[in-house]
Amino acid sequence: MKKNIVKGSIFVALGASSYGLLATFVKMAYREGFTTAEVTLSQFGLGFAGLCILVLIRKPESEPRPKTTGIKSIVKLIAAGTSLGLTSIFYYMAVQYIPVSVGIVLLMQTVWMGVILESISRRKAPGPGKIVSVFIILAGTILATNLLGQSTSLPWAGLGWGMMAALSYTASMHASSSLELHFPPLKRSLYLILGGLIIISIIFHASLNQAFSHAIFLRWGLLLSVFGTILPPLLLTRGIPLTGVGLGAMIASVEIPVSVFMARLLLNEPVSYLQWMGVVLILCAVVGMNIGRSGPAQPASKYLNI
Repeated sequence: MKKNIVKGSIFVALGASSYGLLATFVKMAYREGFTTAEVTLSQFGLGFAGLCILVLIRKPESEPRPKTTGIKSIVKLIAAGTSLGLTSIFYYMAVQYIPVSVGIVLLMQTVWMGVILESISRRKAPGPGKIVSVFIILAGTILATNLLGQSTSLPWAGLGWGMMAALSYTASMHASSSLELHFPPLKRSLYLILGGLIIISIIFHASLNQAFSHAIFLRWGLLLSVFGTILPPLLLTRGIPLTGVGLGAMIASVEIPVSVFMARLLLNEPVSYLQWMGVVLILCAVVGMNIGRSGPAQPASKYLNI
C-alpha cells in the first residue's frame, strides 16, 4: 500500500512539475521573437496530434467501460475544452507583462474562485476551514506578487490577463471534474484539447494568414505540447488514483514553487524572501483545504489542466 502511495506521489509530482515549466518556456520563446498565437497554436496543435497517436496505439482496457453517449457527449467535451484554450491565451498574455513568479500566483487564485463556484453550484456556504484558507491565499498573494514593495509597479494589463486566466482555469477545473466522466481519461483529454485548439484557431486565425513562423513547432512547440498537454494527463491520471484526491491535490501544488524556481533559474527573475513567504502561505492554504480529503472516488481530472 505504501509503495503504491510513493509511486503515485512521484507521478503526481512529475505531472504538476511539468505544468510548472510552461510559463518559463513561453517567456523564453517570447525573447526569441515568437508570438502568443504561435506559442498556443503549436502547443495545442502538436499536443492534439500526440494524444491522437496515443489513443490509436493504446491497448484496449481489460475491464469493459460504460458506453459513451455518442456525439452529444463528444460535443460537450469539446465545448468544455474551449476554456483550456482561453486559459493558455490569458496566462501567456499575462507573462508578457509580468514575471512568471507573479503569473503563476495569479493563476492559482483559482483555488478560492473554485470555493466560491462550488458554494454557488451546491447552494451551500463554505466551511470555516475553507474561508480561513481563502484569506490565507489572499494574504499570500499580496506577498508573492510583491504588492507591498514600494519600488514595484505591476502593469495592470498583466494583472488583468492573469486574473482572467484564473477565471478561465476555474471554469476548466469545474468542467473537467463533472463532465462525461464515463469516457476513458485519454480520450477525454483528447476532446478537451481539441476544444482548446478550436478556440485558439478561431481567435488567432488572422495570424495564420500573416507572417506565422512555423519554426515555433520544432523550437518550442514540441516542448510545450509534451509538458503541457501530453505528459501531465498521463502522469496525473495514473498517480492520483494511487494517492487519493486529498494527498494528490497537495502534491500537485508543487507546480507553484517549480514555476517560481525555474523562472529564477532560467530567466533570472528576482524573487524576494517576502515573495517566497507568500508562495509558502498559498501552499499551506492548499494543504489545509485538502487535509482529510482522501480516496480516489473523485475524478483525478478535477486537478488537471486537461
